[in-house]
Amino acid sequence: MASINVRSGKLQVDFRYKGHRCREQTRYTDTPANHSKLKKLLERMEAEILLNTFSYRDYFPKSAKAAFFEELEAKSALAISNRRDSGGSEHPTFAEFTDIWLSEKRIEWRDSHNRSVTNLLNCYILPAFGEKIVSDITKAEILQFRSTLAKEPKRKSSSLKAASINKCMAPLRMILNEAADRYDFSSPYK
Repeated sequence: MASINVRSGKLQVDFRYKGHRCREQTRYTDTPANHSKLKKLLERMEAEILLNTFSYRDYFPKSAKAAFFEELEAKSALAISNRRDSGGSEHPTFAEFTDIWLSEKRIEWRDSHNRSVTNLLNCYILPAFGEKIVSDITKAEILQFRSTLAKEPKRKSSSLKAASINKCMAPLRMILNEAADRYDFSSPYK
């Protein structure tokens, strides 16, 4: 969820896009009228992010992050194009779909839940499945992943508890089911 902050007397927007925290300084001074204008702008930005029509450069043309996101989108498009050209799947990788899924779900969640899910994804799920094509993930791989979580030492002597494993498996299930619905393949969870 986006927020408005004040820095050096000017308003600054703070939001997340494609899994990255973005902070952009505006030219607006700290007044109630400018807060209102910026709040409407942020609502429009969040709607475009949700609809996957957001262009960073349209809102922040002089920002260094605009070039970063354009390069990120070009790499993603090139990777999908290369997979198609080499006879590979037209489905995205798990990491690519996870970015899409997170950007859509983030608006529904509290910041603390978003941090928790992002942490689980980055620590456990993406290292295991990130590079795999989302439609190629099998039930056997999921069960193997779950068993490795049970053996994963959280501290020196103890492994992850069942509740922690279940918290880790929930986003994996949600992502795979959503991908299966969108790309018309059979989810290992169904």
